[in-house]
Amino acid sequence: MKVTITAAAIAGALISSASFAVAAEPCGEISIAELNWPSAGIAAWVDRIILEEGYGCTVDLLSGDTVSAIDTITSAGRPDIIPEFWFESTTPALQDAVAAGKVSFAAPLLREGGVQGWWVPKYLVDQNPEITTVEAALAHPELFPSPADATVGAIFSCPDGWVCRDATENLFRAFSAEDAGFRLIDPSSSAALKQSIVDAFEKQQGWLGYYWAPTALLGDYDMVKLSFGVEFDKTEWDRCTVQPDCSDPKPNAYPVSAVYTLVTDALEEGHPDLMGYLGVRTWDNKTVSTVLAWQQENNATNAEAARYFLKEFPNVWHAWLPAFAADKVERTL
Repeated sequence: MKVTITAAAIAGALISSASFAVAAEPCGEISIAELNWPSAGIAAWVDRIILEEGYGCTVDLLSGDTVSAIDTITSAGRPDIIPEFWFESTTPALQDAVAAGKVSFAAPLLREGGVQGWWVPKYLVDQNPEITTVEAALAHPELFPSPADATVGAIFSCPDGWVCRDATENLFRAFSAEDAGFRLIDPSSSAALKQSIVDAFEKQQGWLGYYWAPTALLGDYDMVKLSFGVEFDKTEWDRCTVQPDCSDPKPNAYPVSAVYTLVTDALEEGHPDLMGYLGVRTWDNKTVSTVLAWQQENNATNAEAARYFLKEFPNVWHAWLPAFAADKVERTL
């Protein structure tokens, strides 16, 4: 029988740190997945440093992608920890492993989840505090001049080939943005989308369009995500919002991606002290974006970015650890 992982299923498999207040045996060897994108790699190194320095573990980092990590954690019980798992990457094998108690969810690594939406510069909101929603922004095309024609407003979409492109185009039509005086701008690439934001900040102009968090760019440029005025409707999302050229798009919002840490049953049962840490280890998107921005600006490794985080954000990670472990980590920085 297949078991579908839902929010309720996550709640059932979610580990409570209160259950792990007792001391554990010496740590020994722990394997952690260092997945192949920056935030996941940094999280793996944060875990490595804390487990090695704070708890005396010997940590083996396993490089790979989500597919390979899920394959091996479900088939071989290794790695012990996948620090950053995006919920939409769930596979039938993972569903079965969770149902069988072989794999569990620790704390959500990203407190707000992975978010996407339409954003504007914070300085624009500071100057126009009424602009907190898409509807309010659409009432002022003059604040978001198109680079090609300043007489109309611009909404920047996603590059061709991105999943978000169809959703953004349909939401543009659902909110009658063209009638409000806007044109949808098609960036040629991720770099072009980013550069449009950089250019707007350099000129202190308005900018409105699609982006996501956490990202290095949002660590450098202070942006505000607008409300669509409606809750995410998955039925409508599947029916129309993500369908190319849907004939009758309705107002909707983008989904939030739940991002959790996965652990094996061996770790959960054999290391209650580590579970006390992993059961509360969570950070917000602003913190992650700041660390990603520092890494990018300094061409730093995941290890260097992890140490930057530990040095610059002690108030965040001290809350994850008992005093003895936090003190040990501090002495290595």
